[in-house]
Amino acid sequence: MFHHLRADVNAVLERDPAAKSRWEVLLCYPSVKAMAYHRMAHRLYDAGHTTLARWLSQHSRHVTGIEIHPGARIGRGFFIDHGDGVVIGETTVIGEDVTIYQGVTLGGTGKDVGKRHPTIGDRVTIGAGAKVLGPFTVGSGSKIGAGAVVLKEVPPNCTVVGNPGRVVRRKGESGGVDLDHVHLPDPVKTHIDALERRVEELETQLHALLGTEQVREEYDHADL
Repeated sequence: MFHHLRADVNAVLERDPAAKSRWEVLLCYPSVKAMAYHRMAHRLYDAGHTTLARWLSQHSRHVTGIEIHPGARIGRGFFIDHGDGVVIGETTVIGEDVTIYQGVTLGGTGKDVGKRHPTIGDRVTIGAGAKVLGPFTVGSGSKIGAGAVVLKEVPPNCTVVGNPGRVVRRKGESGGVDLDHVHLPDPVKTHIDALERRVEELETQLHALLGTEQVREEYDHADL
């Protein structure tokens, strides 16, 4: 358990510039506290003490604002930045060196049985308020933008934004954890910008045509 705790503390120090010391991380970071509770609750859950495990997980939620079902399987180096409102479901599987932000839900759709929650690969970043819902895999090295709603599988090393979530960027293997989940491409804005440019081009052409008196008269009398 202590090597997991050490990895969790190191993850905070590596990824949060506000963290100044190990003591600060141990005493003040809800992510580290929530994971310490979760690892105890998970052991109880696997041993068949499900009610006690659930009680411990609910106590952790009251203390940290982070709700992790004791059945969830979480790898080393997991970091929840801020943490309030995070919900992680029973059959969720999370790899190593994963970072998620406040308000994230790793949940089910209510229609599945058995494996109901997502599997998150290694080195995944999930932005604030994102919802990942269903029994599919988010590939290693991928990034989910803030506020995205992801309802289907995400290949490795991709960027997903929007509601419903769409893959907007694919790239090669990343060398480290990319925490920039703000400066992401916006496909809707891209299409709107393209439409606005096209309208401006058509208006320019129309004004050029209306520059002659004859065309202007025809335009004025047209049934528009």
